[in-house]
Amino acid sequence: MATKHIAQVFDPRTPHFVGDGFRVHNFIPSVVPMRTMSPFIMLDYNSKYSFPASNKPKGVGVHPHRGFETVTIAYKGRVEHGDSAGGGGVIGEGDVQWMTAASGILHKEFHETEWSKTGGEFQMVQLWVNLPAKDKMSAPKYQAIENAAMPKVNLQNNAGLVEVIAGEYEGVKGGASTFTPVHLLNAKLNTGGEARFEFPAKYNTALIVIEGAITINGETEVTTDRFVHFENKGEQFSIRANENAVVLIMSGEPINEPIASYGPFVMNNQAEIQQAFLDFQNGKFGHLED
Repeated sequence: MATKHIAQVFDPRTPHFVGDGFRVHNFIPSVVPMRTMSPFIMLDYNSKYSFPASNKPKGVGVHPHRGFETVTIAYKGRVEHGDSAGGGGVIGEGDVQWMTAASGILHKEFHETEWSKTGGEFQMVQLWVNLPAKDKMSAPKYQAIENAAMPKVNLQNNAGLVEVIAGEYEGVKGGASTFTPVHLLNAKLNTGGEARFEFPAKYNTALIVIEGAITINGETEVTTDRFVHFENKGEQFSIRANENAVVLIMSGEPINEPIASYGPFVMNNQAEIQQAFLDFQNGKFGHLED
């Protein structure tokens, strides 16, 4: 197997707020285009940020989605969310919320009520995963993946562990079901610990250093909050923790179809975008109290 080399390392862009509860750096599509990272079409990273105590939870009110899935990964803090298809709940540290918007859904997400009263460190990733044309109008669904039930692979030599959110690692399959081949992994490495990863050369592959610092392929050091985009050549790469580290790794088979996007809708052409707006305005996405 050939080595998969780094295409580019990106520093976090200037952060902006989504609603009043998510202070994010955008990596996809601002530094890596949607088509280049397909099926991953949006990535907002809320780097570690301290929110003050608040009796009114901060967040994002009711908004629509169609044509893709939203994946929210909690590293610090707690999020309370709900949707018009009846999904929802609270995700705490280490948990994942996987919401399939598909044909259309209304969604809201706020800091969890009790957590808001004390505030504290908050750190999250929200990833949008595209759907192939044949599945874009399928029924919405929701997958709650609690950390306690998440499949994990313990690495040799006390190197740490890999949490398998989706796809598989070392033969262990993740908890999330996906429409196309997607691997989504959290590597939690102890200082000096090393992990190896193998994905098909054609898969679009990237990682974010959530915590600590790592060396990739024994040659490139990458520190906290950096985004690494890999070349579409070679299959294998390694990461070694220079200090205790948490790394989110994503790799997926590209969906080689046209992408038309506008705000919360991602379809295949402009006519479908216009139809999404009409359906939303006509109440076809259901009802959700703000």
